[in-house]
Amino acid sequence: MLIMRMHHDLILTGLLFVTIAGSALAQSATPMDPLPSWNEGKSKAAIVEFVERVTDQSSPDFVPVAERIATFDNDGTLWSEQPLYFQGLYALDRVRKLAPDQPEWSNTEPFQSVLKGDLKGVMATGMPAIEKLIFATHADISGEEFQTSVRDWLATAKHPQTGLPFTKMIFQPMLELMAYLRANDFKVYIVTGGGIDFVRVFSEGTYEVPPEQVVGSSLDAKFEMTNGIPTILKTGKLDFIDDKAGKPVGIYRHIGRRPIFAAGNSDGDLQMLQYTTIPSDAKDNKPGFGLLVHHTDARREWAYDRDSHIGKLEKALDDAPQQGWLIVDMKDDWSKIYP
Repeated sequence: MLIMRMHHDLILTGLLFVTIAGSALAQSATPMDPLPSWNEGKSKAAIVEFVERVTDQSSPDFVPVAERIATFDNDGTLWSEQPLYFQGLYALDRVRKLAPDQPEWSNTEPFQSVLKGDLKGVMATGMPAIEKLIFATHADISGEEFQTSVRDWLATAKHPQTGLPFTKMIFQPMLELMAYLRANDFKVYIVTGGGIDFVRVFSEGTYEVPPEQVVGSSLDAKFEMTNGIPTILKTGKLDFIDDKAGKPVGIYRHIGRRPIFAAGNSDGDLQMLQYTTIPSDAKDNKPGFGLLVHHTDARREWAYDRDSHIGKLEKALDDAPQQGWLIVDMKDDWSKIYP
């Protein structure tokens, strides 16, 4: 009897093990959600459907790995941009730091408003004033010194309204989207109107986008030997503006392939989305996906579009339905904003 009971117990134990193992295998076979911060709905479904379509070798829309290029704007698309582009806020802090050696700034706009802490006064002077601040704070410095300055600023600076470090104001759903594309053999680039040298400092650690995959606006630079050390010196001459019509040009120059996926959030990204999704000729049947982040969440972030002084979204918003671009409603489509 004892032997029979032991045999019976062994059988039950074996059956229990098989049941547990089978359940575990079934659970492991269930695919993980690649976009967990995206609410279920048409936006998430459209992204997944496109990626599956272009990566399925049996699909007529299959795209070879080498041609799977995705481009993302940065300001307002990968991280917040209100009340001023974060690079602009860096420039304001840099002005304050350099002011003791520039006494004339106390009587010269826009520097005077910066030193008074009058952000509205700075903004009232418009983009030419912002450009003036950029030139004054980004030029006549070596590339390495500039990188160190930006890195130190990001390590300590806090957003004036949220109190968060700027690299904590990145969009979790977009991080997931970039990771999802990379997992499907897309090469992901940042194509920004911001400074290429500025974004390259943090792009790899923040977005997993290496510096060589960042395209942006740039000041001219020159090589010189400084005390026997090879040095790149940033000059005060504007070299290239990677915004609006400049974005396709930047892509052409730096990447050499047209994207099949492009994401932006403003009219500054209009031409990049056109370049990605509108066929170049009748023989061009490569699929293209355009995405616009629409800032609709005033509680968790900001709500703005047509009348905004930063990230104005008007023409691209009107063209999106006709062009088939996906408009991502931040409030409805994202379960969380920041990591």
